[in-house]
Amino acid sequence: MDLAISDLRPFIPAKDFAVSKAFYEALGWVVEYEDPELALLANAERRFYLQRGYLKEWAENTMLFIPVADAVASFEAIRAVLETRRFGDARVAPPRQQPYGALVTHVWDPAGVLLHLAQWTDA
Repeated sequence: MDLAISDLRPFIPAKDFAVSKAFYEALGWVVEYEDPELALLANAERRFYLQRGYLKEWAENTMLFIPVADAVASFEAIRAVLETRRFGDARVAPPRQQPYGALVTHVWDPAGVLLHLAQWTDA
């Protein structure tokens, strides 16, 4: 079967819709569409839907793998954003080399969704 898939846009939960939307905007995402229940966020050619809806188990088991050019620079930029303390429980961990060949900065959004900002390496 060939579904001819041209895009993939996951739905991401938001514990506080406004705070999560502002968090992703601070990280460089742009709101392309918004209604009271949903926002379509874009960064380059990549998009996801931020949903006004939250279940702790769902949020804390959702992960996005996002390839980046520089995991260290991403860590530093996100750490600076989080120093404002505007984003609740959001946090970032320093980059770590993973055995599958990527240097990864882990970021937890305000709802607990885990972002893997991964820079591919030869190690």
